[in-house]
This record gives sequence, C-alpha cells and structure tokens, in this order.
Amino acid sequence: MSNMKQREPPDVPSNVKTNVEKIGHLPGHIIDKILSYLSLRDAVRTSVLSTKWRYKWVTLPCLVFDNQSVLVSTQDQTLIKNKLVSIVDHVLLLHNGPIHKFKLSHRDLQGVSDIDKWILFLSRGSVKEFILEIWKGNRYKLPSSVYSCQKLVHLELFNCLLMPPSSFVGFKSLKSLDLQHITMEQSAFEYMISSCPLLERLTLMNFDGFALLNIHAPNLLFFDIGGIFEDVSFQDTFRLAIVSIGLYVNAESDRNLAFGSTGNLIKFFACLPHIQRLEVQSYFLKYLAAGTIPAKLPKPCADLSFLSIRINFNDMEENLAALCLLRSSPHLLELEMLARAEELQANVRTISNMPENFESFTVNQLKFIKIVGISGIKQELSFINFLLANSPVLERMTVKPASIDVGWNLLKELLRLRRASAHAEIIYLDP
Repeated sequence: MSNMKQREPPDVPSNVKTNVEKIGHLPGHIIDKILSYLSLRDAVRTSVLSTKWRYKWVTLPCLVFDNQSVLVSTQDQTLIKNKLVSIVDHVLLLHNGPIHKFKLSHRDLQGVSDIDKWILFLSRGSVKEFILEIWKGNRYKLPSSVYSCQKLVHLELFNCLLMPPSSFVGFKSLKSLDLQHITMEQSAFEYMISSCPLLERLTLMNFDGFALLNIHAPNLLFFDIGGIFEDVSFQDTFRLAIVSIGLYVNAESDRNLAFGSTGNLIKFFACLPHIQRLEVQSYFLKYLAAGTIPAKLPKPCADLSFLSIRINFNDMEENLAALCLLRSSPHLLELEMLARAEELQANVRTISNMPENFESFTVNQLKFIKIVGISGIKQELSFINFLLANSPVLERMTVKPASIDVGWNLLKELLRLRRASAHAEIIYLDP
C-alpha cells in the first residue's frame, strides 16, 4: 500500500482560474455594489474569494439580520438565542465604518436584553434606517437610547413597548414611521407624531394604550392604519394624498361614536382637501356614517381618483355614506366595493332600494368598477343598477360573488341591467 501512487488533486480548469482572478481584481466600487445585493450571510462568505474581498463585508453600511441572513438549524430556544446574539455581536465588533441601515427581524428572536446594547451602539453613530421586529414573546421595551437617534429617516417597530423619556424632542429627520403591534400612551403618541416635522409616511397597525388618533403632521402624504380606536382627527394634514383606514370592530355596537353635531363624514374630510386614494376597510364606513350624513361634502374631493369601500349593503346609513362619497368625488376614475355580509340587527335600518331622498346624479368620470363578495340580494343589485345607470363613461365593471352557488342567477340579473355607457363591459369572475 505504501508504494501506491498518491492521488493528486485535480487541476483547476484555466477558465475557472481566470474568472477567479477577474473577480479578485474588480474595482472597489463594483465590489461594494455586488455586496449590496447579497444577504449578510453571503456577503461574509465572499471573504474567501481573494485578499481584496476578505474584509470588504465589514464596511457594509446596511446590516440585515433576518431568516435569510442567519440560518439556525435547531429548535432549542436557548441555542437559537445564543447563536443569534453571537452573530450580531461578532458582526458589530468587526464592523468598520458607518451603519446607515440596521434591521433585526429573525422569526426565532425574542426581546432579549442584548438588543439594548446594540441600539446603544447604533445611537452613537449615524443610523438612518432602523427596523426591529420581535416575532416571539412579550412586547419588547425600547431602551431610551433609541430616542436619541436623530439621524433616523425610517423607523419600523413590531411588538414593542414605547415609553419615550421626558428629554425626547422628537425625530427631526424622520420621514417614515411604521408601528405595528405596539403599546404606547396617548400623550406620548401624539407628541411623537407632532414632533416629527418631516414625517411623510405613517403606518399604524394593532396598537394598545390609546384610542384617540389625533394626527398632526403637516408634511404627511401617506397614512395607513388598522386597529380598534374611538375617534380619528386630522390637524394640518393638507398634503395627505393616500389614506387606507380600517376599524376592526363594529363601530355602532361596541362604542359611543364621537361624531358631534356635524357628523363624522364632514369632520373626517375637513383636513383632507387633496386626497387622491382612499381605502375604507373593515367597519370604518360605519364610523363615517355616524351622525349627520350630507348629500355631499361641503368641499368636494377634487383630487380623489381611487376609492375602495368595504360596505354592508343591507345598512341604509352605510349606503348613504357611500353615495355621499361618490357625489363628492367629481374626478373619480376607479371604484372598488367589497361586500361585508352581516346578520341584520335591530338597530340597523335596512333598505330594499336606493334611498329615495337621494336624487339621481352621475359619476361623470368613473371608468372602472370592481365589486367583490356579493351574494345577489336585492340591495346589492339595486346599488349595481344605480352605478351602471349613472356612469356614462364606464368601461368595465368586474363582479366577483361570495359563493359559486349564486353565480348563474347573479349573472343573469347583471345582464338585464341598463347601462348609461354603450361601451361598458361586465366581467364576471368565479369566486
């Protein structure tokens, strides 16, 4: 056996050697660009390519620790926690240069105390984008050091407890704020929003600790909210253009509506003169329908081109509120109506046809209508008939029922309806 010829390693093809040499001599800015498209895990692995690549990853300005960047092949929570903490510690220890983005969003990470020291480390630098998503365990209390990150442009938090210190002066550079599954006091929330003078985008989902949404943000352009709240009001939000708002509880049965003498419709749109897209989700149309429902708003929504409404067609007030919005939107191009089927309650006034106290009006620029989740009841067909008869430039109406059981009968009813537009096409989609 000792005389047997030793196996020699196979020769590396010359073309592979050439490619490796080319990669090793790429200009620095090209290497930086390549690394920016890789996960942190893959970026670290490029250090074996050549001496020029070896320490390039330690200057990455964007650090993302998520399930793609950090692979953990165990179900033991202690081992998972130890490995994640070790990886983040190691990367931050070796990192050299500014960190502009830091994202921590691993599905197996709980709110461990080590996060406090990482945030403290970031607060001493120039972090502009900070994303923290705690997917397991209780709400993680943010350390006070996060409120001193005055270079922040984007802040995104999931499953966190926010308690800003008395020294907090707001985020003066912040343009985008995304808060989901958070707990915060009413006064702290209002102060934070009003103390971000450059804020343009605000997302707020599933929150605790406050129920009155007082939004004071003069530069706000985009507002997306969903949760349980009692009232919403806007102050100095005249630039707000895109709004998606959902109330996750039946407004009438579960709370006292704070609509006052003018009604929620007028109050809600008072500071939204330039709204372009509006999505009314869950039970928020019930909220808007509380109080006085005018035939149309005092000031029209002249810029509104897209309107999406989740509606209970059996409810007279919701129908009236929807008609008010249609009549107040002279330049509406696209309408989406999502049926919200509910059992009729004693305190809900039902209708059999379109309300007689609403005189007929035309939606002059409406071209596209989508109606989803209907069951073919008389109230729904009455509203559809109204839309077809009063949309002279309609090009397409798409209808998707809630169940296939009503499909054929519904289609026959739709084909019988008169259309004001000779070019209107009705498209039926199977559920």
